[in-house]
Amino acid sequence: MKPIGVFDSGYGGLTVLRELVNTLPQYDYLYLGDNARSPYGTRSFETVYRYTLQCVKWLLEQGCPLVILACNTASAKALRSIQQNDLQKLNPDARVLGVIRPTTEIIGQYTKTNHIGILATKGTVQSGSYLIEIEKFFPGIHIEQEACPIWVPLVENNEHETGGADYFVEKHLRNIMSRDEKIDTLLLACTHYPLLKKKIEKFIPENIRVVSQGEIVAESLRDYLERHPEIRQRLSTGSQRVFYTTDAPEDFDSKASLFFGEEIKSLHADL
Repeated sequence: MKPIGVFDSGYGGLTVLRELVNTLPQYDYLYLGDNARSPYGTRSFETVYRYTLQCVKWLLEQGCPLVILACNTASAKALRSIQQNDLQKLNPDARVLGVIRPTTEIIGQYTKTNHIGILATKGTVQSGSYLIEIEKFFPGIHIEQEACPIWVPLVENNEHETGGADYFVEKHLRNIMSRDEKIDTLLLACTHYPLLKKKIEKFIPENIRVVSQGEIVAESLRDYLERHPEIRQRLSTGSQRVFYTTDAPEDFDSKASLFFGEEIKSLHADL
């Protein structure tokens, strides 16, 4: 197998993998969740970079010609360093892509008021990556960011559909909307957050659009492979999916189906 490697700090990347499989079902995929060290959102730049590099190295060692960082925090804090400084030494023929660039390339097309809200982890907000990248493609758009540190634990502990989650969802939506009442587009800039989408939509006006990243990333990858046949031709096409976690597989499997939409049997990865 020469699969597409998909990496996340935990479960969230499975929402991206689900859309990749829907859009490009012919390819083999190898998913790695670094659950033993999750979450990444509150960790320092150096720690996120070190953890992400270890996981990318592991995926490359498994034969992945292409690795997708399906984690906003890793994409924000580690991707550029890995692309510019490490990939040449690890495997110069491989490619590592993130989720921020494809999202920011088109997010401006969703708004009519030119006011967008970014809902993300503390690490992603602090990195400023979305502000920098959106400015490149849509310089006239106003961006408001809101860190939602409780949302990932709510999702990973299967509390995202409970009444208790309402307080924390409404709190952060109220925060961001009070700072900019012209927002008509909310970007879920964390791959865990799509599981909160219905609850989010309950607390905002109907005219506000909530955008998840999975479909955007999948369409971007389709376009990338069309433009890079040298990468596409190296990928195996057996429609197989293999899942690894750095934590206990039985714990991973019990929650992973919530994100992926079907039962998962994972293996342990020792980094």
